[in-house]
Amino acid sequence: MPIAPLRITASTTARGLGSLLRRASTGIAQTAKFVPEKSRGPLGRRFYSTPVTPPQDRPAPPTATTTTINPTTTTTTTNTKEPQGKARRKDDFRMAPQPPTPPTAPEDVTALNAHLTKLGFPPITAYPDSHPNTNPVDIFRCFIAEKLAAISGVSVDLIYPSLEWTNSFDKGDLLLAIPRLRIKGRVPADLAKEWAEAFPENEYTQPPVHTQTFLQFFFKPKALLSYLLPNILTKKEQYGRCPDLGKGKRVIVEFSSPNIAKPFHAGHLRSTIIGGFLSNLYEAVGWEVIRMNYLGDWGKQFGVLAVGFERYGSEAQLLEDPIHHLFDVYVRVNQDIRAEKEATATGKDADGKPTGGTSTTDNEAREFFARLEAGDAQARELWSRFRELSIKKYVATYSRLNITYDVYSGESQVGADTMAHASKLLEEKGLSSKDKGAVIVDLTPFNKKLGKAIVQKSDGTTLYLTRDIGAAMERYEKYKFDKMIYVVASQQDLHLQQLFTILDKLDLPWANRCMHINFGMVLGMSTRNGTVVFLDDILADTKESMHEVMKTNADKYAQVTNPEEVADVVGRTGVMIQDMSGKRINNYPFDMKRMTSFEGDTGPYLQYAHSRLCSITRKANIPEEDLLDIDVGILTGSTHAVNLARALAQWPDVVVNTLKTHEPTTVVTYLFKMTHLLSSGYDVLRVVGEEEGVARARLALYESARRVLGNGMRLLGLTPVERM
Repeated sequence: MPIAPLRITASTTARGLGSLLRRASTGIAQTAKFVPEKSRGPLGRRFYSTPVTPPQDRPAPPTATTTTINPTTTTTTTNTKEPQGKARRKDDFRMAPQPPTPPTAPEDVTALNAHLTKLGFPPITAYPDSHPNTNPVDIFRCFIAEKLAAISGVSVDLIYPSLEWTNSFDKGDLLLAIPRLRIKGRVPADLAKEWAEAFPENEYTQPPVHTQTFLQFFFKPKALLSYLLPNILTKKEQYGRCPDLGKGKRVIVEFSSPNIAKPFHAGHLRSTIIGGFLSNLYEAVGWEVIRMNYLGDWGKQFGVLAVGFERYGSEAQLLEDPIHHLFDVYVRVNQDIRAEKEATATGKDADGKPTGGTSTTDNEAREFFARLEAGDAQARELWSRFRELSIKKYVATYSRLNITYDVYSGESQVGADTMAHASKLLEEKGLSSKDKGAVIVDLTPFNKKLGKAIVQKSDGTTLYLTRDIGAAMERYEKYKFDKMIYVVASQQDLHLQQLFTILDKLDLPWANRCMHINFGMVLGMSTRNGTVVFLDDILADTKESMHEVMKTNADKYAQVTNPEEVADVVGRTGVMIQDMSGKRINNYPFDMKRMTSFEGDTGPYLQYAHSRLCSITRKANIPEEDLLDIDVGILTGSTHAVNLARALAQWPDVVVNTLKTHEPTTVVTYLFKMTHLLSSGYDVLRVVGEEEGVARARLALYESARRVLGNGMRLLGLTPVERM
């Protein structure tokens, strides 16, 4: 069904792609706070916000202390107020440094060398950590490393990993910084000149350029295009994936994790988007991924909800929209609790708020939860129903974001015997002690900023941290994971640091396999009356706004047969791209106008770029198999064509590098820079109306670009549109 293209304006400046591939800083900053007894925020796992009528026992996030950790030093600063909109240097956190990952064995390149020979190029030797079968750039890396090792006498094991990306294409495709090799007794600039002059003429690279202490290597266009384009067109969706990199490894990615019977709040958006992306990323490099949603499905709030449902619940509304109805019930019953406490108050605090009041409704809620914990059949049945209906609604919401889960876990699933075992271990290790009837773990001997963590209340009930310890232990026993990633907001940095420290001090051998991927907040997301914003409403609003943008061009809109469906897909893309465009630790403002704009680097522009490539393919009407047999000489004389090919060759490198940074923006930035190269070449690399050989060669390039763009969008969790 044809969808007319919408008019857009995009930068046509071709920029270099190397800078986005720079390794992330190794400095890791963490926000430390005293963790209240309940670490799960009222809106979900470790997320704090202010809902309508918040529960009375949910403390607000306290003052923060920021600890910066790097391999050599630790510094501490005090942050008395959470910065709004400012970037803070924080990144993923592990309990302890992991041992260096052993290099992967060299790949078997027998078939690859046979193919290279057929193309007229010499065979290569694969080296540890190289993946020439899946990464075209590694073919050139291996060749350059072998020749440089022969010239310099330096081990190829040192040279190969030192061949890095460049800031821009004018600095080459690969760059070698001579000082990185640490050759004693020689001046690096002299070595650069000497090696450049001695580097042999070959079929893969142009003569290297020496600039001070650097060697710049430029790939020969014929070699690159001859191998690259058929490789992309043959591999299709598999191009850029490196299944051997994580072969045999298993990772659990825990993300989203809202509270049962609560709306999927906007605050869960970032965890869901980032966690979904990381799951896709690890799968792309061969890891077995367990996508886990650790639900907040236990606690006194279920007693509150049960009492409220008895008073205000509607069976019809529950079946129609369980999340919103249960949330409305929860708000109303909390208003009852507050009113009762105000009516029976015996005094006021320093802020003039009533104190000393009691609530019969609150007491009823506690009694219900006590029955639930005791296994009362009626209480369990109601709790189970709320849980199942909530999960059903979550599944529908997640599907709109292309998110699926392998496991819906939760606090209720952690076994009492596991938590008892964890408590016993803490006691045996001398980590826990009694304090006014409660059980605490004093972590200050290991890091004074971690403070004292409560693991059991004076009444004997366990807390969120206790259940996290038990959950981690159960997960390892069940899955034997090689890595477990918690995708949780930076507001809960301290909680995760306390958890990881406790796991480490329990001498659990897998403790250093746990990683916290944190992120900043979305600012300015509130309704007109200041209440919580539901994700369903956000997606509905972006769809409506996108629909209105499409209507501004009446002629083209009339040609669209499914405008609402397109508006929905493109609107979701706008939401997700805005979230992933910057460093994940940065706060960012929610900007509906920006999200639905076709101007600049936005989600709609990315969709337009993909749909335009699809349009070129349809109009050209050239059989796909004909694109595998082209004269690359038609393309080698075009700077636009060669630079686009150089960008396409970098995609597998982008994927592997993103595994190091865990930053979605690495992929997003690459895709935008690649589409800028595309837009700058449309006028000079026309397909329709050109001579057959020229049209076929150019379409092979465009179709390769479409494959890479689509693969990148799917990695981000997007659905590429074919007509627009």
